[in-house]
Amino acid sequence: MTDTSANPAQPPLRAAIIPVTPLQQNCTLMWCTQTMKGALIDPGGDLPKLKAAVAQAGVTLEKLLVTHGHIDHCGETGTLAKELGLTIEGPHEEDRFWISRLDDDGRNYGIAGAVFEPDRWLKDGDTVTVGNLVLDVIHCPGHTPGHIVFHHAPSKLAIVGDVIFQGSIGRTDFPRGNHQDLIDSITQKLWPLGNETVFVPGHGPTSNFGFERQRNGFVADHVLA
Repeated sequence: MTDTSANPAQPPLRAAIIPVTPLQQNCTLMWCTQTMKGALIDPGGDLPKLKAAVAQAGVTLEKLLVTHGHIDHCGETGTLAKELGLTIEGPHEEDRFWISRLDDDGRNYGIAGAVFEPDRWLKDGDTVTVGNLVLDVIHCPGHTPGHIVFHHAPSKLAIVGDVIFQGSIGRTDFPRGNHQDLIDSITQKLWPLGNETVFVPGHGPTSNFGFERQRNGFVADHVLA
């Protein structure tokens, strides 16, 4: 479990990364330091590992958040929600078709997956709360049509799923993926959040938007110029 908190003092938000499933997907445990209430973002699997991380942090889970409908990100979200009596928020309803095939994808990938219905589909401009924290919801299609990003502006932190990675971007060769939509999502929705904004991607190490604008071989400013 990797703690990504930028300010060790007592920031309003703390976040820890717990890689899950054979695909090493970055599930993020995010919590409000004032209330110690938290959410798991993209709890795709390895539920005992996730529950142990929550207990270790001393956090009370109040909901589960989902960036998109791929099995490594949400395969066991419904199972965990039922077990713990939690609500599920996200993704955008355009990813309903992905969630509807989690049972089949689970068999194909050898990963536990179960179809679920979110308590709340999210759209661009919505907000979600975690304790006293308010996260902005940004619809960023391209990798999947219903992919969303969670952004906490005061902490300059974004949970971006598979939209962008350190040095790379999300795949667009899946059903209803779209390369130009993905580029537009990154440059029009994420870059305006600021160069200092740190992001947790769905896989691999964290980065910040300023670094990617300089160095990312797919979306750096000089590449797209």
